[in-house]
Amino acid sequence: MPGMEATASTVDTLGAVLFIGWAVAMWGAVVVLAVGNRRPVRAWVYKVAVALIGIGVIGQIGHFQEHVAQAAYWIGHPYDPAWMTPWGNSFSRGFGQIDASKPSLGMEILHLIGNFIFLAGLVGIVQITHRVSGVLKSRKWGRMGVWMQGIHGLEHVVLTLSVALGASRAIGLSTWFGAIEPGPALATYRIWWHFVANAVGTAILAVAVYHLWKEKRAVRASFGLPEDAAAAPAGDDPVRTLEPAGRP
Repeated sequence: MPGMEATASTVDTLGAVLFIGWAVAMWGAVVVLAVGNRRPVRAWVYKVAVALIGIGVIGQIGHFQEHVAQAAYWIGHPYDPAWMTPWGNSFSRGFGQIDASKPSLGMEILHLIGNFIFLAGLVGIVQITHRVSGVLKSRKWGRMGVWMQGIHGLEHVVLTLSVALGASRAIGLSTWFGAIEPGPALATYRIWWHFVANAVGTAILAVAVYHLWKEKRAVRASFGLPEDAAAAPAGDDPVRTLEPAGRP
């Protein structure tokens, strides 16, 4: 991709470090939630889960806009090299310092971390609904997202490792396991493969968050929190039949 060979600036390096810190903090929160949900009910677990989901949503908005921008650029320039936004290039240059002899490594690391930030937010939806018995649509959609994004994340692990280990090109489903020669065909296939994957994943996240808001009453009650009147929709609400799981 153009610009990835440029020397990294202090801003590029700082951005890469902060991006890694963001991902580490989110997965640290996932571990805290996993432990907290297996202990007596604590209101702070709910607050950590809400923060994790919110930051995950923000992260995916930023991640998905990168893929939207790439797809939009491709529509106008289908034969040009794959394009990245200026901030995407900045992060890539920062990560690329890990091994400057592999120009595409920074970009692969950037998308790998972005996908795992997204995955952490989806895990947060599953964790925040853990204590509610019965069927929750938000938990169902959250689990669906975790499975899909987990598979997509593995794709990025393979892509990143293949480049890091010295492959001449990234190897994965989105490159047809390296069989497509570099050029417009490879760029087109990979850009649209990842655009569609992220569009579907983002839609699942949006549906899960929508249902989580509608089912907020039961979720809050499972943490012993007072009822939030704004969370109770008017009319027939299937969430009214749900009760906290009553776990100690």
